[in-house]
Amino acid sequence: MLREERHLRIRSLLATFTRLSVERIVQDLDVSRETVRRDLLELEGHGALRRVHGGAVATGPAPEPPLAARLVARQKEKRAIAKAAVGLLQAGQTIFLDAGSTTSILADEIATLSGMTILTNSLAIALKLASADADRASRNDVRLLGGQIDVKTQATHGDSTLEDIRRYRADVALLSPVSLHAQHGAMSFEHHEASVARAMADQSRQRMILADHSKIGQLSRVSYARCADIDVLVTDAGARSVPALAALRKACVQVRVA
Repeated sequence: MLREERHLRIRSLLATFTRLSVERIVQDLDVSRETVRRDLLELEGHGALRRVHGGAVATGPAPEPPLAARLVARQKEKRAIAKAAVGLLQAGQTIFLDAGSTTSILADEIATLSGMTILTNSLAIALKLASADADRASRNDVRLLGGQIDVKTQATHGDSTLEDIRRYRADVALLSPVSLHAQHGAMSFEHHEASVARAMADQSRQRMILADHSKIGQLSRVSYARCADIDVLVTDAGARSVPALAALRKACVQVRVA
């Protein structure tokens, strides 16, 4: 594995777990402990992390791991969140779905429904839902929001996307943030992703946040929804052991633990 690839993988792991042991990195990258120590020294020099005894911790808000990595992380928890969230939807509703690994798994559950209008900026979600309807008589109305394409997230964004969102008034916005904090609310790392999520929230009667336990109490760069404006938070059972959940229970209207 090339040095640049190792560095990207280490940063992605830190974005997910915040703290990593040298042994965990050795196993994940299949390299020597000496190689890991050199990589951590270089990354610390760039301000990407801080070395601690036995490993490293993230310094400040970290970018999200690549979508491919997020799609395979905590699948069991995200599946539980998706099943709980779809149980809160009603037939015939119009919903927004932003681009994320949890909403992608949610799309699998929504694909079993019919009569829904789904508005999304995610190319992968739109294709998944449209493909599921191909051989069915009873279908959902799937609409891909226009705009610039971000290859990394496989989603549209920009002014055209925001204008497209404002054409609609949805019943529910189902959003998957990078982090969720009692004081700062739902957050994204990228400004353009936060802008899309904020517009979806503004154009919806109800706002539902889907966040697995690793996001609870964490901080990122850009807030797009205050906890007071979140109608439902759906998280997984692992959140019960996260101290920050208590503050979110006080700040959010309703918390569902799947």
